[in-house]
Amino acid sequence: MREDGKLDYLELPATDMAAHKAFYAAAFGWAFQDYGPDYAAFSEGLDGGFTTEAMTPKPLPVLYAHDLEAMLAKVQAAGGEITHPIFAFPGGRRFHFRDPSGNDLAVWSE
Repeated sequence: MREDGKLDYLELPATDMAAHKAFYAAAFGWAFQDYGPDYAAFSEGLDGGFTTEAMTPKPLPVLYAHDLEAMLAKVQAAGGEITHPIFAFPGGRRFHFRDPSGNDLAVWSE
């Protein structure tokens, strides 16, 4: 069961999707579920995905929230900087934020 504020997903940028998938398949035996040409999901311990349309050039840890609006308010109250307000994507909605040390993270909800 998904829990509020817990790491739930890891999104990684990929400049060449075919090469990226080939590397992880050969090196670690990973398998993928493609969602179009720009996104490939994996479930290899921690669920995640590779994207050629990354909103950040770094890995993006994604946390979960049952109530996305309430979690956004908590992030702001704690001093987080909202970098991408709530938006829809296939499978749910999410927002992105930057913590006080400059790390980019996201929070999603179904």
